[in-house]
Amino acid sequence: MHKDCKEILVSGEAITKRCEELGAQISKDYAGKELILVGLLKGSVPFLAELSKHIDIDVYFDYMDVSSYDGVMSGNIAVLTDLTQDVAGKHILIIEDILDTGKTLSTVMDLLKERDAASVEICTMLDKKEGRQVDIQAKYVGFDVPNVFVIGYGLDFNQKYRNLPYVGILKEECYM
Repeated sequence: MHKDCKEILVSGEAITKRCEELGAQISKDYAGKELILVGLLKGSVPFLAELSKHIDIDVYFDYMDVSSYDGVMSGNIAVLTDLTQDVAGKHILIIEDILDTGKTLSTVMDLLKERDAASVEICTMLDKKEGRQVDIQAKYVGFDVPNVFVIGYGLDFNQKYRNLPYVGILKEECYM
C-alpha cells in the first residue's frame, strides 16, 4: 500500500470481478445496438480499459476532456477535448471514475442529448451518493463509496496516485 494511503477501499481484484459483471450486463443491454463508450479524461482510463475487456459486443471508443470552470453560473463546463465521432442516432455510455456531485456529468449528458444521441447513460466505477448536488443516477455502478477522499485506479490528487492498482483513502495530512 502507498505511504499516503490510509486504507484500501476496493482492491484491484474486486474491480476486475465487478468489471466482468458490468461487462456482461452492458453486452446484454446493448446487443444489436451501436454503442460508443465515452471515457471522461483522465480518471476513467484505467476503469474503461478494464471494463472494455469484458464487453462482448462491438463498441467504439471516444473521449472527452471536460473541466468545471469558475464563473457566475455553476454547472458550466469547458470542453477541452471533444469527441471525434458524430453521436447522432448512437447509444452513448459515459465511462467515469467517480460520480460525486453530478454537476459535470449532468452537463455532459445534456450536451450529448442535444447532439441527438439515441440514448445517454452513465457507467461509473465509484458512486459517492453523499456528495450528490444534482439529481442524477448512473445506470451501471461498480461500487458505492462513503464521503471520503479516494485515490487510485484513475482517481488523483493534484495529478498523483492515478496509477495505484486499487482505490484507497488518501491520508488527511496529504491534502489538509
